[in-house]
Amino acid sequence: MSDLTTTAPRRKDTPLRRLARQFLEDRIAVAALAVFLAVALFTLLGPFIVPQNPYDLAQLDFMDGGLPPGSQSFSGMTYWLGTDTQGRDMLSAIAYGLRISLAVSFTSLILALIIGVAAGLAAAYFGGRIDTLIMRVVDIQLSFPSILIALILLALFGRGIDKVILAIVIVQWADFARTVRSSAIVERRKEYIEAAHCLGLSRQRTMFRHLLPNSLPPLIVLATVKIASAISLEATLSFLGAGVPITQPSLGLLIANGYDFLLSGRYWIAIFPGVALLITIVAINLVGDRLRDVLNPRLQK
Repeated sequence: MSDLTTTAPRRKDTPLRRLARQFLEDRIAVAALAVFLAVALFTLLGPFIVPQNPYDLAQLDFMDGGLPPGSQSFSGMTYWLGTDTQGRDMLSAIAYGLRISLAVSFTSLILALIIGVAAGLAAAYFGGRIDTLIMRVVDIQLSFPSILIALILLALFGRGIDKVILAIVIVQWADFARTVRSSAIVERRKEYIEAAHCLGLSRQRTMFRHLLPNSLPPLIVLATVKIASAISLEATLSFLGAGVPITQPSLGLLIANGYDFLLSGRYWIAIFPGVALLITIVAINLVGDRLRDVLNPRLQK
């Protein structure tokens, strides 16, 4: 009698699935990714789950100012992370501050990525004077500290979220340009690029359909690292008083507001926003480190 049992077809092991499987083998990276997703979800749902809008004066009560963690207000509300001197719930302030920090970092990352990729591809593809000009600008910019350039730009532009985004974009585009140029200049000399020229493909199609996809692995890792760098840079600028305005404070400004009260015993005003900032940056960096190992086989054990 013939065997009528059938076996289910095996799923094709694509490169994307293989990379995902290798990423999931690192429990620390998986935990870091889960933490970052939880932070992002908390940021998106924050206005719906936190007890108050900390920047709506109608919802604040100055009688609740400076309450320690776990205290209750006269209305019966429990402040799990305490309040600042103006009666703002610190949990609510962190939720709103994370929204500003993540929005600034991701927006600046996308804009810097677009500008840097376009400049790096142009430098690698055309070469000659264009390559020399772009790389000299990149070298000059990278020779100065990022925080110094950002402070000078904000001194010229003024304060505001859009100004902070523009300053971070100007600071970060050069790293993307150099990384893309280094990868694309190797691909530029390969046979498939010559074949594309022989087929009469346009320059734009050759650059973005052939050069760019083969330059993505180091770009993905750099983008992950630059998210954390943008968050820390924005927090530093806001802490120094040159970043976002006080009406739309980020984590850096929350830490600055509580810094003066550390010695008076009200540690929670600065410590809890600092812990939220630290957790977010560490989680992103751990994910970026694992992506670097997965996308570069030479770094794997």
